[in-house]
Amino acid sequence: MSDKKVALITGGTRGIGKAIAKIFSQKGYNLVLNYVSENTDINKLEKEIKNDNEILFVRANVSKYSEAEELVKKAIEKFGKIDVLVNNAGITRDNLIMRMKEEDFDSVINTNLKGTFNVTKNVIPYMMKKREGRIVNISSVVGVSGNAGQCNYAASKAGIIGFSKSIAKELASRNILCNCIAPGFIGTDMTDVLSDEVKNNINNQIPLKRMGSPEEIAKSVYFLGGEDNTYITGQVLNVDGGMLM
Repeated sequence: MSDKKVALITGGTRGIGKAIAKIFSQKGYNLVLNYVSENTDINKLEKEIKNDNEILFVRANVSKYSEAEELVKKAIEKFGKIDVLVNNAGITRDNLIMRMKEEDFDSVINTNLKGTFNVTKNVIPYMMKKREGRIVNISSVVGVSGNAGQCNYAASKAGIIGFSKSIAKELASRNILCNCIAPGFIGTDMTDVLSDEVKNNINNQIPLKRMGSPEEIAKSVYFLGGEDNTYITGQVLNVDGGMLM
């Protein structure tokens, strides 16, 4: 087994997740990258992300406990440890509550919040055994502020904050640090489809007058999940261009 540190990143093959994977790869970590779409081009991604390290790609729907359990099992079989967990996998099903279907509420909660529980629950025993670990959960500024048309998404992201603070308290005695990143508006596939008018309206809400990049979120994740963080736990870092102050 390699002595390199290992980072497991859910939703690690696109958008913010891929940017997080790249920075941990650049820093010399072996990677376990989770994805869900059968159309994911693994060979192309490996060429994009890989440096002098190993990458294990695992297809799993983290909203299902058994698949999250298998994801972690495969990671341990391959690398023998998990030093950093980044719970990044997430979906949206936006609508006003009057029009929101029950399944749209449930699917967002199950992927974003329960998925975070499912993977964390299975990773923690290995971190506890090592008496060391870093967990970074991707929340959102709307989990702090709320947002019309996103009661399901905001609830899931607010839940991640409460979950993270709770397990930070539970796990601190084992030197396991858990923190949240709360991104604001970030330029990804999800925002690329918006009209110029909508994008301009968004930018006008942000003091820095622009959306953030996936790379800017990734740097923040590494700040909290990398080896230099030894004393920050239970915190929420808003990375939003000053949108929430």
